Amino acid sequence: MELLYWRDMKQSGLLFGSVLLLLFSLTQFSVVSVVAYLALAALSATISFRIYKSVLQAVQKTDEGHPFKAYLDMEISLSQDQMQRYAENVQHYLNSMLKELRRLFLVQDLVDSLKFAVLMWLLTYVGALFNGLTLLIMVVVSMFSMPVVYDKYQAQIDQYLGLIRTQVNSVVGKIQEKIPGAKRKAE
Repeated sequence: MELLYWRDMKQSGLLFGSVLLLLFSLTQFSVVSVVAYLALAALSATISFRIYKSVLQAVQKTDEGHPFKAYLDMEISLSQDQMQRYAENVQHYLNSMLKELRRLFLVQDLVDSLKFAVLMWLLTYVGALFNGLTLLIMVVVSMFSMPVVYDKYQAQIDQYLGLIRTQVNSVVGKIQEKIPGAKRKAE
């Protein structure tokens, strides 16, 4: 969250720029090519640094050892507890998503299923206008800009969101009154 609020400008800028560069690269090249180019760039940098340090040690006649020794000695494996926690989280999200989709597709609540149908219908138009990567780029830009904008203009945004929420609730209430079998939830 600190990165999204730009508390540390260098880290936020680095992450934002890297993610955008990766996404823009994916719009021009295949995933395999992007991964291969990134791996080649990283490998070129590490090999060059290793050779530079070796030449420097030979010229200065020092014996500092391998420049990446600290990283080679670091333990990078995940423990079984961590893996189990991650698997349980994924299982929880999948189960809740499947329950919600079952509820929507089997029309447990008519109003919620109609809302879902309208959302899917709107997404067909969004899908016709944008591809997935363009939407992902828009999401990343929004993730890095919206928290800062909201933090700065919170009072005005909350006021307008309250007005919108009131209007939407009014329209939904009128629609629920006209649909037979649609029960109104207790507020």
